[in-house]
Amino acid sequence: MPKIERALISVTDKTGLADFVKELSSFGVEIISTGGTAQLLRDSGIQVIDISDYTGFPEMMDGRLKTLHPKVHGGLLALRDNINHLEAIRKAGIKPIDMLVVNLYRFEETVAKGALLAEAIENIDIGGPAMIRAASKNHQFVSVVTDVRDYPAIVEEMQKTGGLVSEQTNFELARNAFSLTARYDAAISNYLQGIDVERGEFPLTYTVQYKRKQLLRYGENPHQKAAFYSDLAIDQPSISTAEQLWGKELSYNNIMDADAALDLIMEFEDPACVILKHSNPCGAALSSTSLAEAYTKAFAVDSTSAFGGIVGLNRKVDADTARAISEVFTEVVIAPDFSDEAKNILTKKKNIRLLKVPEIVDGFQAKKQTFFTRRVIGGLLLQDRDMKDVDLDKAQVATKREPSADELQALKFAWKIVKFVKSNAIVYATKDQLIGVGAGQMSRVDSSRIAVMKARNACLSTQGSVVASDAFFPFRDGVDEAAKAGATAVIQPGGSVRDQEVIDAANEHDMAMIFTGMRHFRH
Repeated sequence: MPKIERALISVTDKTGLADFVKELSSFGVEIISTGGTAQLLRDSGIQVIDISDYTGFPEMMDGRLKTLHPKVHGGLLALRDNINHLEAIRKAGIKPIDMLVVNLYRFEETVAKGALLAEAIENIDIGGPAMIRAASKNHQFVSVVTDVRDYPAIVEEMQKTGGLVSEQTNFELARNAFSLTARYDAAISNYLQGIDVERGEFPLTYTVQYKRKQLLRYGENPHQKAAFYSDLAIDQPSISTAEQLWGKELSYNNIMDADAALDLIMEFEDPACVILKHSNPCGAALSSTSLAEAYTKAFAVDSTSAFGGIVGLNRKVDADTARAISEVFTEVVIAPDFSDEAKNILTKKKNIRLLKVPEIVDGFQAKKQTFFTRRVIGGLLLQDRDMKDVDLDKAQVATKREPSADELQALKFAWKIVKFVKSNAIVYATKDQLIGVGAGQMSRVDSSRIAVMKARNACLSTQGSVVASDAFFPFRDGVDEAAKAGATAVIQPGGSVRDQEVIDAANEHDMAMIFTGMRHFRH
Protein backbone atom coordinates (compact mmCIF):
# COMPACT_ATOMS: atom_id res chain seq x y z
CA MET A 1 0.00 0.00 0.00
CA PRO A 2 2.15 2.90 -1.25
CA LYS A 3 1.51 6.29 0.31
CA ILE A 4 -0.02 8.88 -2.00
CA GLU A 5 2.60 11.63 -2.24
CA ARG A 6 1.84 13.20 -5.62
CA ALA A 7 -1.41 13.53 -7.59
CA LEU A 8 -2.09 14.79 -11.10
CA ILE A 9 -5.55 16.27 -11.51
CA SER A 10 -7.22 17.25 -14.80
CA VAL A 11 -11.00 17.00 -15.02
CA THR A 12 -13.92 18.16 -17.11
CA ASP A 13 -16.55 17.35 -14.47
CA LYS A 14 -15.48 19.41 -11.47
CA THR A 15 -18.29 18.24 -9.16
CA GLY A 16 -16.99 17.89 -5.59
CA LEU A 17 -13.39 18.32 -6.76
CA ALA A 18 -12.30 21.13 -4.46
CA ASP A 19 -13.42 19.30 -1.32
CA PHE A 20 -11.74 16.10 -2.48
CA VAL A 21 -8.43 17.78 -3.25
CA LYS A 22 -8.47 19.64 0.08
CA GLU A 23 -8.64 16.23 1.74
CA LEU A 24 -5.71 15.02 -0.38
CA SER A 25 -3.72 18.12 0.58
CA SER A 26 -4.38 17.44 4.25
CA PHE A 27 -2.31 14.24 3.84
CA GLY A 28 0.55 16.24 2.38
CA VAL A 29 -0.15 15.19 -1.22
CA GLU A 30 1.53 17.41 -3.82
CA ILE A 31 -0.98 18.55 -6.42
CA ILE A 32 -0.15 18.94 -10.13
CA SER A 33 -2.94 20.25 -12.33
CA THR A 34 -3.89 21.69 -15.73
CA GLY A 35 -5.72 24.71 -17.11
CA GLY A 36 -9.15 25.40 -15.70
CA THR A 37 -8.82 22.65 -13.11
CA ALA A 38 -5.72 24.30 -11.65
CA GLN A 39 -7.47 27.67 -11.56
CA LEU A 40 -10.48 26.22 -9.73
CA LEU A 41 -8.23 24.62 -7.13
CA ARG A 42 -6.28 27.85 -6.60
CA ASP A 43 -9.51 29.79 -6.22
CA SER A 44 -10.41 27.25 -3.51
CA GLY A 45 -7.20 28.04 -1.62
CA ILE A 46 -5.30 24.90 -2.65
CA GLN A 47 -1.62 25.05 -3.56
CA VAL A 48 -1.14 23.74 -7.11
CA ILE A 49 1.79 23.15 -9.46
CA ASP A 50 0.95 23.91 -13.10
CA ILE A 51 1.54 21.01 -15.48
CA SER A 52 3.80 23.21 -17.64
CA ASP A 53 5.96 24.08 -14.60
CA TYR A 54 6.21 20.37 -13.76
CA THR A 55 7.11 19.22 -17.27
CA GLY A 56 9.12 22.29 -18.24
CA PHE A 57 7.12 22.38 -21.48
CA PRO A 58 4.33 24.90 -22.17
CA GLU A 59 0.74 23.95 -22.90
CA MET A 60 0.19 24.63 -26.59
CA MET A 61 -2.19 24.31 -29.56
CA ASP A 62 -5.21 25.43 -27.52
CA GLY A 63 -4.48 22.79 -24.88
CA ARG A 64 -4.18 19.90 -27.31
CA LEU A 65 -0.68 19.29 -25.99
CA LYS A 66 -0.16 19.46 -22.25
CA THR A 67 -0.04 16.04 -20.57
CA LEU A 68 1.53 14.00 -23.38
CA HIS A 69 5.00 14.24 -21.87
CA PRO A 70 7.59 11.74 -20.50
CA LYS A 71 7.46 13.39 -17.08
CA VAL A 72 3.76 12.58 -16.89
CA HIS A 73 3.74 9.10 -18.38
CA GLY A 74 7.06 8.12 -16.84
CA GLY A 75 5.72 9.16 -13.43
CA LEU A 76 2.61 7.04 -13.96
CA LEU A 77 4.23 3.97 -15.54
CA ALA A 78 7.34 3.46 -13.42
CA LEU A 79 7.20 0.23 -11.40
CA ARG A 80 8.10 1.13 -7.83
CA ASP A 81 9.59 -2.31 -7.15
CA ASN A 82 11.80 -2.27 -10.25
CA ILE A 83 15.27 -0.85 -9.56
CA ASN A 84 15.92 -0.15 -13.24
CA HIS A 85 12.66 1.83 -13.57
CA LEU A 86 13.42 3.90 -10.51
CA GLU A 87 16.96 4.62 -11.69
CA ALA A 88 15.65 5.61 -15.14
CA ILE A 89 13.17 8.16 -13.81
CA ARG A 90 15.73 9.49 -11.32
CA LYS A 91 18.22 10.20 -14.12
CA ALA A 92 15.48 11.84 -16.22
CA GLY A 93 14.29 14.02 -13.34
CA ILE A 94 10.88 12.35 -13.31
CA LYS A 95 8.92 12.13 -10.07
CA PRO A 96 6.50 9.26 -9.41
CA ILE A 97 2.82 10.19 -9.72
CA ASP A 98 0.83 8.11 -7.23
CA MET A 99 -2.70 9.24 -8.05
CA LEU A 100 -4.37 10.33 -11.28
CA VAL A 101 -7.72 12.14 -11.07
CA VAL A 102 -9.10 12.49 -14.59
CA ASN A 103 -12.43 12.54 -16.38
CA LEU A 104 -12.81 13.11 -20.07
CA TYR A 105 -14.08 15.72 -22.52
CA ARG A 106 -17.85 15.47 -22.89
CA PHE A 107 -17.88 13.84 -26.30
CA GLU A 108 -21.18 12.00 -25.87
CA GLU A 109 -22.99 15.12 -24.65
CA THR A 110 -21.51 17.12 -27.52
CA VAL A 111 -22.79 14.80 -30.25
CA ALA A 112 -26.12 14.29 -28.46
CA LYS A 113 -26.90 17.99 -28.86
CA GLY A 114 -26.40 17.71 -32.62
CA ALA A 115 -22.89 19.13 -32.95
CA LEU A 116 -21.32 19.25 -36.39
CA LEU A 117 -18.47 16.89 -37.21
CA ALA A 118 -15.73 19.49 -36.61
CA GLU A 119 -16.98 20.25 -33.09
CA ALA A 120 -17.40 16.57 -32.32
CA ILE A 121 -13.81 15.85 -33.39
CA GLU A 122 -12.54 18.71 -31.23
CA ASN A 123 -14.21 17.09 -28.22
CA ILE A 124 -12.29 13.83 -28.58
CA ASP A 125 -10.00 13.61 -25.56
CA ILE A 126 -6.46 12.37 -26.27
CA GLY A 127 -4.34 13.07 -23.20
CA GLY A 128 -7.00 11.90 -20.74
CA PRO A 129 -7.41 8.36 -22.08
CA ALA A 130 -3.64 8.03 -22.52
CA MET A 131 -3.02 8.91 -18.88
CA ILE A 132 -5.88 6.71 -17.67
CA ARG A 133 -4.50 3.71 -19.51
CA ALA A 134 -0.98 4.33 -18.21
CA ALA A 135 -2.13 4.70 -14.61
CA SER A 136 -4.50 1.72 -14.86
CA LYS A 137 -1.78 -0.50 -16.27
CA ASN A 138 0.33 0.40 -13.22
CA HIS A 139 -2.55 0.13 -10.75
CA GLN A 140 -0.42 -1.83 -8.28
CA PHE A 141 1.26 1.48 -7.47
CA VAL A 142 -1.06 4.18 -8.88
CA SER A 143 -4.63 5.10 -7.93
CA VAL A 144 -6.65 6.16 -11.00
CA VAL A 145 -9.82 8.06 -10.12
CA THR A 146 -12.24 8.64 -13.00
CA ASP A 147 -15.61 8.85 -11.23
CA VAL A 148 -16.57 11.67 -8.88
CA ARG A 149 -18.70 9.19 -6.91
CA ASP A 150 -15.49 7.47 -5.76
CA TYR A 151 -14.15 10.55 -3.96
CA PRO A 152 -15.78 9.91 -0.54
CA ALA A 153 -14.69 6.24 -0.35
CA ILE A 154 -11.10 7.12 -1.24
CA VAL A 155 -10.95 9.86 1.40
CA GLU A 156 -12.42 7.48 3.99
CA GLU A 157 -9.81 4.83 3.19
CA MET A 158 -6.94 7.32 3.35
CA GLN A 159 -8.19 8.59 6.69
CA LYS A 160 -8.11 5.05 8.05
CA THR A 161 -4.67 4.23 6.63
CA GLY A 162 -2.86 7.54 7.06
CA GLY A 163 -2.82 8.44 3.36
CA LEU A 164 -2.53 4.98 1.77
CA VAL A 165 -4.77 3.35 -0.84
CA SER A 166 -4.89 -0.43 -0.96
CA GLU A 167 -3.92 -2.50 -3.99
CA GLN A 168 -7.41 -3.99 -4.04
CA THR A 169 -8.99 -0.52 -4.22
CA ASN A 170 -6.54 0.42 -6.96
CA PHE A 171 -7.51 -2.70 -8.91
CA GLU A 172 -11.22 -1.83 -8.67
CA LEU A 173 -10.50 1.75 -9.75
CA ALA A 174 -8.37 0.54 -12.67
CA ARG A 175 -10.88 -1.88 -14.11
CA ASN A 176 -13.58 0.79 -13.88
CA ALA A 177 -11.19 3.16 -15.65
CA PHE A 178 -10.58 0.71 -18.49
CA SER A 179 -14.37 0.35 -18.83
CA LEU A 180 -14.59 4.14 -19.12
CA THR A 181 -12.04 4.37 -21.91
CA ALA A 182 -13.67 1.42 -23.70
CA ARG A 183 -17.04 3.17 -23.56
CA TYR A 184 -15.48 6.45 -24.65
CA ASP A 185 -13.81 4.90 -27.67
CA ALA A 186 -17.03 3.04 -28.49
CA ALA A 187 -18.97 6.32 -28.45
CA ILE A 188 -16.49 7.89 -30.86
CA SER A 189 -16.48 4.85 -33.13
CA ASN A 190 -20.27 4.58 -33.20
CA TYR A 191 -20.65 8.30 -33.90
CA LEU A 192 -18.25 8.22 -36.83
CA GLN A 193 -19.71 4.96 -38.16
CA GLY A 194 -23.20 6.33 -37.64
CA ILE A 195 -22.66 9.11 -40.16
CA ASP A 196 -23.24 6.50 -42.88
CA VAL A 197 -26.53 5.44 -41.27
CA GLU A 198 -28.03 8.75 -42.35
CA ARG A 199 -27.33 7.62 -45.92
CA GLY A 200 -29.08 4.32 -45.29
CA GLU A 201 -25.93 2.32 -44.59
CA PHE A 202 -25.44 0.41 -41.37
CA PRO A 203 -22.09 0.83 -39.56
CA LEU A 204 -19.24 -1.52 -40.40
CA THR A 205 -18.67 -1.98 -36.67
CA TYR A 206 -21.09 -1.47 -33.79
CA THR A 207 -19.90 -1.29 -30.20
CA VAL A 208 -21.96 -0.96 -27.04
CA GLN A 209 -21.23 -1.17 -23.35
CA TYR A 210 -23.56 -2.34 -20.62
CA LYS A 211 -23.14 -2.18 -16.87
CA ARG A 212 -24.36 -4.99 -14.66
CA LYS A 213 -27.39 -3.78 -12.78
CA GLN A 214 -28.52 -6.98 -11.12
CA LEU A 215 -27.58 -10.62 -10.69
CA LEU A 216 -30.74 -12.63 -11.33
CA ARG A 217 -31.75 -15.74 -9.43
CA TYR A 218 -31.93 -17.55 -12.77
CA GLY A 219 -32.75 -16.96 -16.42
CA GLU A 220 -35.80 -18.03 -18.41
CA ASN A 221 -35.56 -21.39 -16.62
CA PRO A 222 -34.13 -22.29 -13.21
CA HIS A 223 -31.18 -24.18 -14.70
CA GLN A 224 -29.98 -21.06 -16.58
CA LYS A 225 -27.80 -18.41 -14.93
CA ALA A 226 -28.55 -14.79 -15.81
CA ALA A 227 -27.85 -11.13 -15.04
CA PHE A 228 -29.49 -7.84 -16.01
CA TYR A 229 -27.34 -5.16 -17.66
CA SER A 230 -28.15 -1.51 -18.29
CA ASP A 231 -27.10 0.38 -21.41
CA LEU A 232 -24.82 3.15 -20.15
CA ALA A 233 -25.92 5.42 -23.00
CA ILE A 234 -29.67 5.01 -22.40
CA ASP A 235 -31.52 8.32 -22.64
CA GLN A 236 -35.14 7.26 -22.83
CA PRO A 237 -37.74 5.41 -20.73
CA SER A 238 -36.68 1.85 -19.99
CA ILE A 239 -36.98 -0.88 -17.41
CA SER A 240 -33.29 -0.48 -16.63
CA THR A 241 -33.87 3.12 -15.48
CA ALA A 242 -37.26 2.56 -13.83
CA GLU A 243 -37.55 3.28 -10.11
CA GLN A 244 -38.71 0.21 -8.22
CA LEU A 245 -40.94 1.41 -5.40
CA TRP A 246 -41.86 -1.96 -3.97
CA GLY A 247 -41.32 -5.67 -4.25
CA LYS A 248 -38.58 -8.23 -4.59
CA GLU A 249 -36.07 -8.07 -7.40
CA LEU A 250 -37.33 -8.49 -10.94
CA SER A 251 -36.77 -11.88 -12.53
CA TYR A 252 -35.50 -12.49 -16.07
CA ASN A 253 -39.04 -13.10 -17.35
CA ASN A 254 -40.40 -10.10 -15.40
CA ILE A 255 -37.89 -7.88 -17.18
CA MET A 256 -38.73 -9.26 -20.62
CA ASP A 257 -42.49 -8.88 -20.07
CA ALA A 258 -42.19 -5.48 -18.39
CA ASP A 259 -40.15 -4.20 -21.32
CA ALA A 260 -42.90 -5.22 -23.74
CA ALA A 261 -45.58 -3.69 -21.51
CA LEU A 262 -43.70 -0.38 -21.29
CA ASP A 263 -43.25 -0.26 -25.05
CA LEU A 264 -46.95 -0.91 -25.67
CA ILE A 265 -48.46 1.43 -23.05
CA MET A 266 -46.45 4.32 -24.47
CA GLU A 267 -48.36 4.00 -27.75
CA PHE A 268 -51.43 5.61 -26.14
CA GLU A 269 -52.24 9.22 -25.34
CA ASP A 270 -55.67 8.63 -23.78
CA PRO A 271 -55.90 6.96 -20.34
CA ALA A 272 -55.07 3.32 -21.02
CA CYS A 273 -54.24 -0.02 -19.45
CA VAL A 274 -52.42 -2.95 -21.02
CA ILE A 275 -51.86 -6.41 -19.53
CA LEU A 276 -49.18 -8.71 -20.92
CA LYS A 277 -48.25 -12.32 -20.37
CA HIS A 278 -45.14 -13.88 -21.89
CA SER A 279 -44.59 -10.60 -23.79
CA ASN A 280 -47.96 -10.85 -25.57
CA PRO A 281 -50.89 -8.50 -24.86
CA CYS A 282 -53.74 -10.40 -23.22
CA GLY A 283 -55.69 -7.27 -22.29
CA ALA A 284 -55.87 -3.64 -23.37
CA ALA A 285 -58.45 -0.91 -23.00
CA LEU A 286 -59.02 2.84 -23.03
CA SER A 287 -61.32 4.83 -20.77
CA SER A 288 -62.36 8.46 -20.75
CA THR A 289 -63.96 7.92 -17.34
CA SER A 290 -61.29 6.46 -15.06
CA LEU A 291 -58.08 4.48 -15.00
CA ALA A 292 -59.84 1.86 -12.88
CA GLU A 293 -62.38 1.34 -15.67
CA ALA A 294 -59.56 0.94 -18.22
CA TYR A 295 -57.98 -1.73 -16.00
CA THR A 296 -61.29 -3.54 -15.46
CA LYS A 297 -61.99 -3.64 -19.20
CA ALA A 298 -58.46 -4.81 -19.98
CA PHE A 299 -58.64 -7.53 -17.34
CA ALA A 300 -61.95 -8.78 -18.74
CA VAL A 301 -60.31 -9.59 -22.10
CA ASP A 302 -58.49 -12.65 -20.72
CA SER A 303 -58.70 -12.89 -16.94
CA THR A 304 -57.08 -16.34 -16.97
CA SER A 305 -53.93 -15.15 -18.75
CA ALA A 306 -53.88 -11.93 -16.71
CA PHE A 307 -53.17 -13.99 -13.59
CA GLY A 308 -49.48 -13.42 -12.86
CA GLY A 309 -49.29 -10.86 -15.66
CA ILE A 310 -47.69 -7.45 -16.15
CA VAL A 311 -49.90 -4.36 -15.95
CA GLY A 312 -48.97 -1.15 -17.75
CA LEU A 313 -50.77 2.13 -17.09
CA ASN A 314 -50.18 5.59 -18.54
CA ARG A 315 -51.63 7.68 -15.73
CA LYS A 316 -50.85 8.00 -12.02
CA VAL A 317 -52.36 5.01 -10.23
CA ASP A 318 -55.15 6.02 -7.86
CA ALA A 319 -56.76 4.10 -5.00
CA ASP A 320 -59.64 2.67 -7.08
CA THR A 321 -57.26 1.30 -9.69
CA ALA A 322 -54.96 -0.10 -7.01
CA ARG A 323 -57.87 -1.89 -5.31
CA ALA A 324 -58.89 -3.48 -8.62
CA ILE A 325 -55.34 -4.64 -9.34
CA SER A 326 -54.90 -6.01 -5.82
CA GLU A 327 -57.79 -8.43 -6.27
CA VAL A 328 -55.71 -10.71 -8.52
CA PHE A 329 -52.11 -11.92 -8.43
CA THR A 330 -50.03 -9.51 -10.52
CA GLU A 331 -46.27 -9.72 -11.00
CA VAL A 332 -45.47 -6.13 -12.00
CA VAL A 333 -47.29 -2.81 -12.30
CA ILE A 334 -45.64 -0.12 -14.43
CA ALA A 335 -46.97 3.43 -14.24
CA PRO A 336 -45.79 7.03 -14.31
CA ASP A 337 -46.52 7.28 -10.57
CA PHE A 338 -48.62 5.92 -7.70
CA SER A 339 -50.65 7.93 -5.21
CA ASP A 340 -49.81 7.40 -1.53
CA GLU A 341 -53.13 5.61 -1.02
CA ALA A 342 -52.47 3.39 -4.05
CA LYS A 343 -49.04 2.48 -2.68
CA ASN A 344 -50.54 1.64 0.70
CA ILE A 345 -53.00 -0.72 -0.99
CA LEU A 346 -50.57 -2.40 -3.36
CA THR A 347 -47.69 -2.80 -0.92
CA LYS A 348 -49.87 -5.08 1.15
CA LYS A 349 -49.29 -7.61 -1.66
CA LYS A 350 -45.95 -9.25 -0.90
CA ASN A 351 -45.20 -10.55 -4.39
CA ILE A 352 -46.09 -7.53 -6.50
CA ARG A 353 -43.44 -5.18 -7.95
CA LEU A 354 -44.18 -1.50 -8.54
CA LEU A 355 -42.16 0.31 -11.21
CA LYS A 356 -42.29 4.07 -11.63
CA VAL A 357 -41.49 5.44 -15.10
CA PRO A 358 -42.57 9.11 -15.17
CA GLU A 359 -41.96 9.48 -18.91
CA ILE A 360 -44.91 7.18 -19.70
CA VAL A 361 -47.23 10.19 -19.61
CA ASP A 362 -45.41 11.59 -22.65
CA GLY A 363 -46.42 8.47 -24.53
CA PHE A 364 -45.03 7.88 -27.98
CA GLN A 365 -43.20 11.24 -27.90
CA ALA A 366 -40.84 9.92 -25.21
CA LYS A 367 -39.67 7.05 -27.40
CA LYS A 368 -36.56 7.49 -29.48
CA GLN A 369 -35.43 5.78 -32.65
CA THR A 370 -32.59 3.46 -31.73
CA PHE A 371 -31.06 0.29 -33.03
CA PHE A 372 -32.86 -2.88 -32.02
CA THR A 373 -30.48 -5.79 -31.52
CA ARG A 374 -31.03 -9.52 -31.45
CA ARG A 375 -28.29 -12.03 -30.73
CA VAL A 376 -27.87 -15.15 -32.81
CA ILE A 377 -25.15 -17.74 -32.32
CA GLY A 378 -21.97 -16.13 -33.57
CA GLY A 379 -23.54 -12.86 -34.61
CA LEU A 380 -25.87 -9.95 -34.06
CA LEU A 381 -28.88 -8.67 -35.98
CA LEU A 382 -29.26 -4.90 -36.04
CA GLN A 383 -32.33 -2.99 -37.20
CA ASP A 384 -34.24 0.22 -36.60
CA ARG A 385 -36.73 0.15 -33.76
CA ASP A 386 -40.24 -0.40 -35.15
CA MET A 387 -41.56 3.14 -34.70
CA LYS A 388 -42.82 4.07 -38.15
CA ASP A 389 -46.52 4.14 -38.76
CA VAL A 390 -49.07 5.31 -41.28
CA ASP A 391 -51.78 7.95 -41.16
CA LEU A 392 -54.84 5.74 -41.15
CA ASP A 393 -57.07 8.71 -42.01
CA LYS A 394 -55.29 8.77 -45.37
CA ALA A 395 -54.60 5.04 -45.79
CA GLN A 396 -55.84 3.11 -48.82
CA VAL A 397 -59.38 1.80 -48.54
CA ALA A 398 -59.25 -1.39 -50.62
CA THR A 399 -62.97 -2.27 -50.47
CA LYS A 400 -66.14 -0.77 -51.88
CA ARG A 401 -67.24 0.34 -48.44
CA GLU A 402 -65.20 2.79 -46.39
CA PRO A 403 -65.00 2.30 -42.62
CA SER A 404 -67.41 4.33 -40.49
CA ALA A 405 -66.05 6.82 -37.98
CA ASP A 406 -66.42 4.29 -35.15
CA GLU A 407 -64.86 1.52 -37.21
CA LEU A 408 -61.90 3.73 -38.09
CA GLN A 409 -61.36 4.56 -34.43
CA ALA A 410 -61.46 0.85 -33.60
CA LEU A 411 -59.04 0.05 -36.44
CA LYS A 412 -56.57 2.63 -35.10
CA PHE A 413 -56.74 1.04 -31.65
CA ALA A 414 -56.38 -2.51 -33.01
CA TRP A 415 -53.43 -1.49 -35.23
CA LYS A 416 -51.53 -0.20 -32.17
CA ILE A 417 -52.11 -3.48 -30.34
CA VAL A 418 -51.30 -5.91 -33.16
CA LYS A 419 -47.81 -4.43 -33.55
CA PHE A 420 -46.95 -5.87 -30.13
CA VAL A 421 -48.40 -9.36 -30.62
CA LYS A 422 -46.04 -12.15 -31.67
CA SER A 423 -46.46 -13.06 -35.32
CA ASN A 424 -48.57 -14.47 -36.87
CA ALA A 425 -50.80 -11.96 -35.08
CA ILE A 426 -54.53 -11.37 -35.28
CA VAL A 427 -56.41 -8.94 -33.02
CA TYR A 428 -60.14 -8.33 -32.60
CA ALA A 429 -61.09 -5.03 -30.96
CA THR A 430 -63.64 -2.29 -30.50
CA LYS A 431 -62.67 1.37 -30.38
CA ASP A 432 -61.67 1.15 -26.72
CA GLN A 433 -61.18 -2.54 -25.84
CA LEU A 434 -59.19 -5.51 -27.04
CA ILE A 435 -61.60 -8.41 -27.62
CA GLY A 436 -59.48 -11.37 -28.67
CA VAL A 437 -55.87 -12.16 -29.53
CA GLY A 438 -54.36 -14.89 -31.69
CA ALA A 439 -50.59 -14.91 -31.32
CA GLY A 440 -47.54 -16.76 -32.57
CA GLN A 441 -49.22 -19.36 -34.77
CA MET A 442 -47.64 -20.92 -37.82
CA SER A 443 -50.70 -20.14 -39.95
CA ARG A 444 -52.63 -16.87 -39.92
CA VAL A 445 -56.03 -18.51 -40.09
CA ASP A 446 -55.25 -20.43 -36.89
CA SER A 447 -54.44 -17.12 -35.20
CA SER A 448 -57.84 -15.84 -36.41
CA ARG A 449 -59.64 -18.84 -34.92
CA ILE A 450 -57.75 -18.60 -31.63
CA ALA A 451 -58.59 -14.90 -31.31
CA VAL A 452 -62.30 -15.66 -31.71
CA MET A 453 -62.03 -18.56 -29.24
CA LYS A 454 -60.34 -16.27 -26.69
CA ALA A 455 -63.08 -13.68 -27.06
CA ARG A 456 -65.82 -16.30 -26.55
CA ASN A 457 -64.02 -17.73 -23.52
CA ALA A 458 -64.10 -14.23 -22.02
CA CYS A 459 -67.78 -13.82 -22.95
CA LEU A 460 -66.89 -10.85 -25.12
CA SER A 461 -68.85 -10.40 -28.33
CA THR A 462 -66.98 -10.12 -31.63
CA GLN A 463 -70.14 -8.83 -33.30
CA GLY A 464 -69.41 -5.37 -34.67
CA SER A 465 -65.71 -5.61 -33.85
CA VAL A 466 -62.80 -4.96 -36.19
CA VAL A 467 -59.81 -7.15 -37.06
CA ALA A 468 -56.13 -6.22 -37.35
CA SER A 469 -53.49 -8.44 -38.94
CA ASP A 470 -49.76 -7.73 -38.53
CA ALA A 471 -49.04 -8.97 -42.08
CA PHE A 472 -51.10 -9.59 -45.21
CA PHE A 473 -53.73 -12.30 -45.43
CA PRO A 474 -52.26 -14.89 -47.82
CA PHE A 475 -55.74 -16.36 -48.48
CA ARG A 476 -59.32 -15.25 -48.02
CA ASP A 477 -59.92 -17.73 -45.20
CA GLY A 478 -58.79 -15.26 -42.51
CA VAL A 479 -61.33 -12.69 -43.70
CA ASP A 480 -64.04 -15.35 -43.93
CA GLU A 481 -63.31 -16.30 -40.30
CA ALA A 482 -63.58 -12.65 -39.29
CA ALA A 483 -66.90 -12.24 -41.08
CA LYS A 484 -68.22 -15.41 -39.48
CA ALA A 485 -67.32 -13.93 -36.08
CA GLY A 486 -69.25 -10.75 -36.86
CA ALA A 487 -66.35 -8.38 -37.55
CA THR A 488 -67.24 -5.50 -39.84
CA ALA A 489 -63.85 -4.00 -40.77
CA VAL A 490 -60.27 -5.16 -41.33
CA ILE A 491 -56.88 -3.50 -41.25
CA GLN A 492 -53.88 -5.22 -42.80
CA PRO A 493 -50.72 -4.32 -44.75
CA GLY A 494 -51.80 -5.80 -48.10
CA GLY A 495 -49.20 -6.87 -50.62
CA SER A 496 -50.19 -10.50 -51.19
CA VAL A 497 -50.41 -11.97 -54.69
CA ARG A 498 -53.95 -12.88 -53.63
CA ASP A 499 -54.93 -9.40 -52.45
CA GLN A 500 -57.82 -9.26 -54.93
CA GLU A 501 -59.16 -12.56 -53.62
CA VAL A 502 -59.05 -11.15 -50.08
CA ILE A 503 -60.66 -7.87 -51.17
CA ASP A 504 -63.42 -9.78 -52.95
CA ALA A 505 -64.09 -11.74 -49.76
CA ALA A 506 -64.38 -8.54 -47.76
CA ASN A 507 -66.76 -7.04 -50.34
CA GLU A 508 -68.89 -10.19 -50.29
CA HIS A 509 -69.26 -9.78 -46.52
CA ASP A 510 -69.83 -5.99 -46.81
CA MET A 511 -66.72 -5.39 -44.74
CA ALA A 512 -64.52 -2.31 -44.95
CA MET A 513 -60.80 -2.99 -45.40
CA ILE A 514 -57.81 -0.67 -45.05
CA PHE A 515 -54.39 -1.43 -46.52
CA THR A 516 -51.56 0.16 -44.55
CA GLY A 517 -48.70 -0.83 -46.83
CA MET A 518 -46.67 -1.57 -43.70
CA ARG A 519 -46.39 -4.82 -41.77
CA HIS A 520 -45.42 -5.30 -38.13
CA PHE A 521 -43.84 -8.76 -37.74
CA ARG A 522 -42.70 -9.36 -34.16
CA HIS A 523 -40.65 -12.51 -33.69
